[in-house]
Amino acid sequence: MLSGLSGATRIHLIVGDPVAQTKSPAGLTAEFSARGVDAVCIPMQVAPADVDAFFAAAKRVQNIDGIVVTVPHKLAATRHCDLLSERSRTLAAVNAMRRTPGGRWSGDMTDGVALVAALRAAGCAPQGRHALIVGVGGAGSAVALALAAAGARVAVHDIDTARRDDLVRRLAAWTIAVGSADPAGHDLLVNATPLGMAGGDPLPVDAARTAAGAVVADLVTRPVVTPLLAAALARGAKIVTGEDMFAPQAGILADFLLGGRLAAG
Repeated sequence: MLSGLSGATRIHLIVGDPVAQTKSPAGLTAEFSARGVDAVCIPMQVAPADVDAFFAAAKRVQNIDGIVVTVPHKLAATRHCDLLSERSRTLAAVNAMRRTPGGRWSGDMTDGVALVAALRAAGCAPQGRHALIVGVGGAGSAVALALAAAGARVAVHDIDTARRDDLVRRLAAWTIAVGSADPAGHDLLVNATPLGMAGGDPLPVDAARTAAGAVVADLVTRPVVTPLLAAALARGAKIVTGEDMFAPQAGILADFLLGGRLAAG
């Protein structure tokens, strides 16, 4: 509990730019407390130009045990890990770093498995779904990998075509198609872009082409019901919010941050 803070409290950080939208400070601190662990999660807003200096300094602070990484630093964070899970090596991205007992830092990427867990909790089994992931940065690439591994037929779209093509190459062990901003023909749509976070953002896809009965997930956590999700509801689709994703994510992150080994790849 925050009221129990002391000099012995272990520190976990979440770093991003922006960071005000993240649920991790409250969610992870509550998760630590529920497990009887004297630890807190504290937000840090760090600009991309300063992120390497931030990681170098944070890793030297002896009571910092873990760092959660959010946009736009998930790719840069891999440079500061001594050990990477198999999925992090495949994606060249991490969303969590943990100090090992030997003082080295290990990294993992849990965004994809958290979304799959949220989909399953909502009654949406990924196997056999025709999934379109829009945005293939750190989180979107992890979602593409996790959905493909869970048996979905995955297509990816990003305005950065070089980044899109690089992901398709990285995931050559799976058949990943190149998609577009047209969700027609897909019964699972995932927005992994920040569009919807700020008022006036355009929709990431042509929502009018969303099939009734499709499942639409949005990784944006604030607002909870994004304009894309509101449009999906109006089309008769089922929605999964960023908050729905964070519900399993808190436990998955805590398992990694407090664990004695790398999470399974």
